[in-house]
Amino acid sequence: MVPLDKLAQIVERFEFLEAQLNAGAAPAEIARISREYTELKPVVEQIRAYRQALADLAEAEAMLADPEMKALAEEELPRLRSRLPEMEQALRLALLPKDAADARPAILEIRPGTGGEEAALFAADLARMYQRYAERMGWRWEVLEQQTSDLGGLKELVALVSGDGVYARLKYESGVHRVQRVPETEAGGRIHTSAATVAVLPEAEEVDIDIPASDIRIDTMRSSGAGGQHVNTTDSAVRITHIPTGIVVTSSEKSQHRNREIAMQVLRSRLYEAERERLHAERSADRKSQVGTGDRSERIRTYNFPQGRMTDHRINLTLYALPQIMGGDLGEVIDALVAHDQAERLAEMEA
Repeated sequence: MVPLDKLAQIVERFEFLEAQLNAGAAPAEIARISREYTELKPVVEQIRAYRQALADLAEAEAMLADPEMKALAEEELPRLRSRLPEMEQALRLALLPKDAADARPAILEIRPGTGGEEAALFAADLARMYQRYAERMGWRWEVLEQQTSDLGGLKELVALVSGDGVYARLKYESGVHRVQRVPETEAGGRIHTSAATVAVLPEAEEVDIDIPASDIRIDTMRSSGAGGQHVNTTDSAVRITHIPTGIVVTSSEKSQHRNREIAMQVLRSRLYEAERERLHAERSADRKSQVGTGDRSERIRTYNFPQGRMTDHRINLTLYALPQIMGGDLGEVIDALVAHDQAERLAEMEA
């Protein structure tokens, strides 16, 4: 179990922050103090509940020496002792190091992989699935960039998803999603396999990533209407190239000024995530997480339409509820991935 002196230090830190907020901290410090205070509050609640449980247990054990109270103590002790393992587990989970990006909005990128037009149609299905999941969670869904195919598939989608704990839930979706079904484009009725890639990036703020003007090249391009129809073309589309890394971001909304904002927003997030991945690789070079690295080249999930099943290969989870999942009911899948990740990190922390 976690040493009691460490728990005491956490409570002391929380009470110190609480006192600072009540005393009226300097305006420049309020945001930082409030953020740390909010992060520690659920941990401290678990610590206080655990401490109270230990105190109740000690009191009941002391009552055994009193002949008048012994029967009552013997009745209470099994209940008090049975609660402790569950409370200790909840406390361990609360003490797991938090990913600093978990509370951030996420930039979700979806692109077709192998499979031609069928892959583009599947990419569109994935986009609808995530949009419906966002609606279920009460999150905001904003399309930043979208290119469609002639049959209504997606050549590319970049969306900003905002709300409570967005990245904490969506970060497990990065990777290759594979579909097995009879394509609308296939007259022979044969089952085809195609794929789409999903990338989930925590939204970066300007303070996170400083991009010198000398590091980027901005080109304006002629953009076309939705679906690739060359009507009402303008020179509003913007392409930004980050020279040191070669990352290229485009945006083709109607406003050139807005396109520049969107492209810089996506570029910052890609650079921020690349730096996070580099630091993570340095910290855990010898650890291979079974939940996966989030690498876009890694096949994470298969959607088999003839059998009505979805299989997540990272945790060997198979659910025969494909229509519900494609309709945005992703809660059970993501809950299982979160639980597996927590178990892996607990094992690592206690090794």
